Amino acid sequence: MKRLLGLVLNGRARTDAVRADTLLLDYLRETAGLTGTKRGCDGGECGACTVLVDGVPRLSCLTLAARCEGAHIETIEGAAANGRLSRLQRAFHEKLGTQCGFCTPGMIMAAEALLRRNPAPGEQEIRDALAGNLCRCTGYVKIIEAVKAAAAPAEAAP
Repeated sequence: MKRLLGLVLNGRARTDAVRADTLLLDYLRETAGLTGTKRGCDGGECGACTVLVDGVPRLSCLTLAARCEGAHIETIEGAAANGRLSRLQRAFHEKLGTQCGFCTPGMIMAAEALLRRNPAPGEQEIRDALAGNLCRCTGYVKIIEAVKAAAAPAEAAP
């Protein structure tokens, strides 16, 4: 049985017919065609599927799409504007925070939520915000440097 799901996805309103048991991850990848959100562990352990739901990081592999009725969903595809990388995406690129890239979308979305709450977080706050996101390629040093670099302009602002 399908039902209509209305939400705002990366700033655009849309309505789609979805089954009641459709995961948000599957809705994003299969229905919306946004494949930047990655399927990692399928059990809420790795954070590769992290998206923002009403500005809060959420594991899309554990979230039913139907529970997002009326919500504002943000994915990695929505982070760039007018073909330009966001400050966080640029920082990940410049500071080599991306290795294989599989965990990067989830890392960036979790870090984006942190920087919205606190534009100048300390290292421990960054580590805490990214604690649910696993990377198999790095020791997290470059990832943390990238988040710090993205926060730096906010620190310099009056």
